[in-house]
Amino acid sequence: MSEKTLTRMDLSESVFREVGLSRNESAQLVESVLQHVSDALVKGEQVKISSFGTFSVRDKAARVGRNPKTGEEVPISPRRVLTFRPSHLMKERVAAGNRK
Repeated sequence: MSEKTLTRMDLSESVFREVGLSRNESAQLVESVLQHVSDALVKGEQVKISSFGTFSVRDKAARVGRNPKTGEEVPISPRRVLTFRPSHLMKERVAAGNRK
């Protein structure tokens, strides 16, 4: 499996090459899209990107956890977690990539 990480710079470079905006405009576009996505998630909204997947925020209740090393019980406070469910198309694309 590849050790490469896709970065914001990679995304803006792709927008620059594919769309034809300037590098600066491409970077601003990528930042704007990511800001809209994160703002929606902070508000608790779902973000569904067709053929890609759905990002959502879930509230987790407080619970008692256990330190696996010592066995000591530790309280875990309630929190919000980000979840991602890939679309069926994305799942198929990823699975097809495994067969190479």
